[in-house]
Amino acid sequence: MKLTVVGCSGSVSGPESASSCYLLQAEDRGTITSVVLDLGSGAFGQLLRFVDPGTLDGVLLSHLHADHVVDTAALEVHLKYAPTGPYAPMRVFGPEGTSERLAQIAGDDGAESPFRVEAWRPGERVRLGSLTIEPFPVLHPVPAFALRITGPGERAGTTRVLTFTGDTDLCEGVSRAADGADLLLAEAAFEEGRDHVRGIHLTGRRAGELASGSGARRLVLTHIPPWTNPATVRAEACTTFSGPVDLAAPGACWSL
Repeated sequence: MKLTVVGCSGSVSGPESASSCYLLQAEDRGTITSVVLDLGSGAFGQLLRFVDPGTLDGVLLSHLHADHVVDTAALEVHLKYAPTGPYAPMRVFGPEGTSERLAQIAGDDGAESPFRVEAWRPGERVRLGSLTIEPFPVLHPVPAFALRITGPGERAGTTRVLTFTGDTDLCEGVSRAADGADLLLAEAAFEEGRDHVRGIHLTGRRAGELASGSGARRLVLTHIPPWTNPATVRAEACTTFSGPVDLAAPGACWSL
C-alpha cells in the first residue's frame, strides 16, 4: 500500500495545504485499487496531481464536517461533466446522512447523482479491490469513524494495516482501530496547555499515547490547523511514543 497526502490542514484549509484528504493505493497482481480518505476544502484540485479522480474505487468519509467533505461537490462536477467520462457511479462511504449532506453541499442541478452512497456499519467490513476497511465509531461532536484498512504489503504474500483516526479524542473505538497498525495516521489538532476542551480532538501527546498503547509501528501526525506549530505537536507526541513520528505534508508518501 502507498499513502499519499493530498491535504492535511486541520479545521480549515491553510496557506500551505488543502484540508483533510489522503490517497491510498494498493497493487495486487497487477491491479491497482485507489481510494481517498476524506475530501476537504481545496483537496480536489490537489488530487488532480496524483490521479484521475474518476478512476477512484471509492471515497471514504470519516465524518461530515465541512473540512472533510466539501470538495465532494467538485468531484461530483468532474464525474458528471469532465470530457474524460463517462464514469461509473462512484462508491462513497460515510456516516448515516451522507447522501443528504452531499446533496446539500453540491446543490440540485436536476441531474442524477454520480455517487453510490453507503453508510458505515460498526463491525461490518467493506471490501474495495484489494483493500478491506473496517469502521470504528469515535469520539467527536458529530457521528465520526476511525478507519482500519488492511491491504497488501510491499512483500508478496504479506498484509499491512493503516489506521486513519479521522477526528476524535481518545476513546475505545480509536484504540481498537489502531491496534497493531503498521502506520497510524492520527489527527493532532490541539496543543497541550492551550486547548482544554475534551471530546473533539487529540493533542500531539494524546496521539503519542494512542500509538504507544495500541502498539502502532509508525505515527504520522496530521490535521494540524494553520494556527498551530507542527513542531510543537510533534515534540508532544515524542514524549509519549518512542517509535518513528512524522508530520504529514502535501505530497508526502509512505509505503507499507
